[in-house]
Amino acid sequence: MKKLETQSTVLLKHHLKALKLPAFHAECEKTAARCATENVDHLGFLLQLSELELIQREKRASERRLKAARFPNPKTLEDFQFEAQPSINRMLLGELLRGEYIEKREAVIFVGNPGTGKTHLATALGMAACQQGKRVRFWRVTELITQLMEAREERLLTRMKTQLAKLDVMILDELGYVPASKLGSELLFDVISTAYERTSVIVTTNLPFEQWTEVLGSERLTGAVLDRLTHRCHILESTGESYRLKDARRRVGNKKAAAKTSLHGESDASGKHAVWGLPASANAAENQEKPAKTDESQRQN
Repeated sequence: MKKLETQSTVLLKHHLKALKLPAFHAECEKTAARCATENVDHLGFLLQLSELELIQREKRASERRLKAARFPNPKTLEDFQFEAQPSINRMLLGELLRGEYIEKREAVIFVGNPGTGKTHLATALGMAACQQGKRVRFWRVTELITQLMEAREERLLTRMKTQLAKLDVMILDELGYVPASKLGSELLFDVISTAYERTSVIVTTNLPFEQWTEVLGSERLTGAVLDRLTHRCHILESTGESYRLKDARRRVGNKKAAAKTSLHGESDASGKHAVWGLPASANAAENQEKPAKTDESQRQN
């Protein structure tokens, strides 16, 4: 009987592997033993295995979506220091995290000075979308324009646009730092125009809207881009100081304070009985020379 059970187990695992059910394959024996102990029937046994398979499958799919999104660094809303940027609308961010803007094909624009958390918040929204089963891609605007121009030269632009059209969320980071060429601006407009009411676009920028012509060049093209992005859009503005700059100043201040404390400690240890700013060793040497001079004067007398 034991030999027959062993053969059945081997054959079962072979079939489960062929069916690509890794959770069934890994957990079937342990689950069967637990169900036997708890008097769970056959359907209950299958139900438990099916739930494990679904959980692991969704976990693997979420990991694949996060990898395909190509976020520069993982960020979550829990990591964001709202006390450093109190101007951020936390209530609106909470609503956006639920993902309704994706279903409505709405855009999100983060506007603010460098270092105020725009990329962090855009990444957090993108990662939340991945966990909700959405296809996301993170792009720095300069990188996207470069790849679009390269695809055009290699006659692969249509293929790239088809891939972009499959996304649920497109993140365009750092719009405004580097002016685009005329061709680059036109290609970027084409991507944004195609995404309009089809794909949710998240943009981060350090420029107010009236200065976007500095990046896109043409006022007509800039107007067309803004018309599509702001039609159904959530705008979040961060007006605080750069967090990176404040953090750098804090670290420099800590180093100066530590150096000052260390200097005082050394002075106290080496010159506890110092006179006129001389270290204790110099004063001791001076005190040792004084009796010698006294003895010499007494012999002369």
